[in-house]
Amino acid sequence: MTRPVRVAIVGAGPAGIYAADALLKSDAAQDPGVSIDLFERMPAPFGLIRYGVAPDHPRIKGIVQALHQVLDKPQLRLFGNVDYPSDIGLDDLRAFYDAVIFSTGADRDRALDIPGSTLEGSHGAADFVSWYDGHPDAPRTWPLEAEKVAVLGVGNVALDVARVLAKTADELLPTEIPANVHDGLRANKALEVHVFGRRGPAQAKFSPMELRELDHSPNIEVVVAPEDIEYDQGSIETRRANKQANMVASTLENWAIRDVGDRPHKIFLHFFESPAEILGEDGRVVGLRTERTELDGTGNVRGTGRFTDWDVQSVYRAVGYCSRELPKLPFDVASGTVPHVAGRVVEGEKPMASVYVTGWIKRGPVGLIGHTKGDANETVARLLEDHASGRLPAPASPDPAAVTAFLEERGVRWTTREGWHRLDAHEQALGAAQGRERIKVVEREAMLDASEPRP
Repeated sequence: MTRPVRVAIVGAGPAGIYAADALLKSDAAQDPGVSIDLFERMPAPFGLIRYGVAPDHPRIKGIVQALHQVLDKPQLRLFGNVDYPSDIGLDDLRAFYDAVIFSTGADRDRALDIPGSTLEGSHGAADFVSWYDGHPDAPRTWPLEAEKVAVLGVGNVALDVARVLAKTADELLPTEIPANVHDGLRANKALEVHVFGRRGPAQAKFSPMELRELDHSPNIEVVVAPEDIEYDQGSIETRRANKQANMVASTLENWAIRDVGDRPHKIFLHFFESPAEILGEDGRVVGLRTERTELDGTGNVRGTGRFTDWDVQSVYRAVGYCSRELPKLPFDVASGTVPHVAGRVVEGEKPMASVYVTGWIKRGPVGLIGHTKGDANETVARLLEDHASGRLPAPASPDPAAVTAFLEERGVRWTTREGWHRLDAHEQALGAAQGRERIKVVEREAMLDASEPRP
């Protein structure tokens, strides 16, 4: 009898689970069958959904329902709290599986090369997101003394950061934020949040829904300067060709022509302002210097040589995420991705046998969560082609029990799918005790304890 195709997926976020789903829906799942093990560094699955999406985005977090349906398939096992490569390395994975898919995502801030980036009060957006999302490796406190804050970037992460900084703590209480995050936000002194983009409204990378959500809070006034609403021929063509860009520009236009209201907290959206320097005194942020830009006819911009100093006491750099280098795999530092051809990892021009990538480690941190489905389908198709043609070397120990024995020998305390369901129920019970839907557990040991069966 032919054994199932054994596949390890490193990273149990949306990209990894979508890859598992593609395998389960493939012809190979029927004959000879597939057996999938998901390895996740955190004790809980879902990656970006759990630790990268703002807590006041329940519609996006609803994706978890679909991911749960995949995670609960009998052909799939979850190994949470297992780190690559310290707990299990590439050679180990190749010994147990026909193929290995890396879907480790991107969780670090891309560098912003301007003076002052390392001053106290200059923060990476990814670090702040990890704090308010209760990441086990994040600090439990966050400095929120600044009354005026700058956010650099015009993507959805910049909007999330600005919105969380501008909202009151009690507005976020109905979400799953942990107690330490609620306490921290109650002490937040921010009254003004200034979001800066170097190009114009037509080039902003906001999604229309996320942008409109800024205006839903009764405590936040969104302000756009009329002089920042400007288009050149390239911008007009972008609006014509891209429905989302046109919707974003239209929303910004409407905000620019309305009267400024009296809501206590303000979010200012600034365009045509390129960050030039974060200003400091005694090692701390005391301001931001930007250069005014202008459109060049193509939708791009050039500097004008006119500079403005903004009175802010904290700066958040939301200029993109980048991935971590994976030991034993090639890595392109410039793009922050693993080199590949259609999902097959390549070293130089030669494919690495049985090793694949999907998600942001494959294509970079761009696009929405759902876009990773296409990545997963492409990668899985190549993997199954290689298996069907005999290009995948047979693993030395394909027995599923060999993996658990290996982890036991190394003293790894791993969580399972059943353990995740126990943790999930525990978080919901914590929330119910306070009249909330859920309260996220943030300490790793507490997560592991809640995942284990009760005596």
